[in-house]
Amino acid sequence: MPRRFFRKFAFKRQHLSELWFMSPFRGMLQDHRLWGIRRRTVVPAFSLGLFIAFLPTPGHTLIAALLALMLRVNIPVAALSTWVSNPVTIFIMYPGAYHLGNVILGAPAQDVAFALSWDWLTHTFVTIWQPMLLGSVILGVGAALLGYVGLDLLWRASIADYKSRKREIRNKRSR
Repeated sequence: MPRRFFRKFAFKRQHLSELWFMSPFRGMLQDHRLWGIRRRTVVPAFSLGLFIAFLPTPGHTLIAALLALMLRVNIPVAALSTWVSNPVTIFIMYPGAYHLGNVILGAPAQDVAFALSWDWLTHTFVTIWQPMLLGSVILGVGAALLGYVGLDLLWRASIADYKSRKREIRNKRSR
């Protein structure tokens, strides 16, 4: 089931390599692990994307794609799983990361209103970056571990179910 699900969204390697702006990367993009729908490449890519999603940096999708290229895991899954952080969820994720970092560092909690603006970034973020970064890394590692274990278990259960159904069909035919 997971393989069929991910195959629906799979990019065609040949089509992507024919695009003019991808010409510098054609040699690197020919590795089947970067595009194939296999448990050994999809599960780590999903985990990588979840970790990147929690980091308070811009360009999550690009960072995940480049790291997936370096680690030889599925690029589209890594890039798409970073979309867990979006304009709706960041107002839950980042305050939670800040409060977790404050608790761990034992710093006095400040009443911080999160906003997507340059003024907030230059004035407020400068004072809270340490607890927020620590909390983001911890939550990112936790989400990556949960995503890895959860998707791996789901994938293995799906394979076991598929094999048991095939075995039943084979046994019915042999009777």
